[in-house]
Amino acid sequence: MTYCVGMVLDKGLVLMSDTRTNSGVDNISTFRKLFHWGVPGERMIAVMTAGNLATTQAVISQLEERTKAPEDRENCILQGATMFQVATQIGRILRNTIEEVQRANGDAGKGRFTATMIVAGQIKGMQPRLFMIYPEGNFIEASWDTPFFQIGETKYGRPILIRGYERGMSFEDAVKLLMVSFDSTLKANLSVGLPLDLLVLAKDTFAVTHAHRVTEDDPYFDTISSGWGNALRQAFHSLPPYHFSDDA
Repeated sequence: MTYCVGMVLDKGLVLMSDTRTNSGVDNISTFRKLFHWGVPGERMIAVMTAGNLATTQAVISQLEERTKAPEDRENCILQGATMFQVATQIGRILRNTIEEVQRANGDAGKGRFTATMIVAGQIKGMQPRLFMIYPEGNFIEASWDTPFFQIGETKYGRPILIRGYERGMSFEDAVKLLMVSFDSTLKANLSVGLPLDLLVLAKDTFAVTHAHRVTEDDPYFDTISSGWGNALRQAFHSLPPYHFSDDA
């Protein structure tokens, strides 16, 4: 399983993903799920993946066209005139990849090779945009009503985002909010784990504003984790006490 979040702010886009693909007592694997490509001064586009690892790696490989010689490669997401076209192309590749693998595996492959993706970015002359792409290849776009998307193991970290998100918040506060959301998910689900990948894309810069990998010994994440736990306990004890009714 996995956990990825893409968030739209007035200032730009903030993305974070975990890197765990398998979990168990003696079987933990780590793979990057956050990728980005750019043309300086013209566009910056990022993709996050959740689902079957073979499927997502096949899609990323096709986006980068790794089977071609280096001089013949043309990354298709750098050719689209709009973010809508980029999302449409990625959705088509995802759908075709899933269909091809499922056909090759017959009935045994049904439902086993699905994946979901978050696509975020900005092309010069247009606003930053955020999309969530489904296994069928269709997608939805973030809006004022739905300003962030989650894929993977979403339920544990979602309440944090709903209560804390503000579209006008700073990048720093957005990162802090995501740290809390991921910490809550890590505490509740073994299938999500460190390291975490963070990417910040400021509006109209068409470059990576900030990128960071949160590892097991990251001092800031440790502070957030312990501080959030202490804050929750203090908030709990500050609530009015419950009393049994005398006439119960």
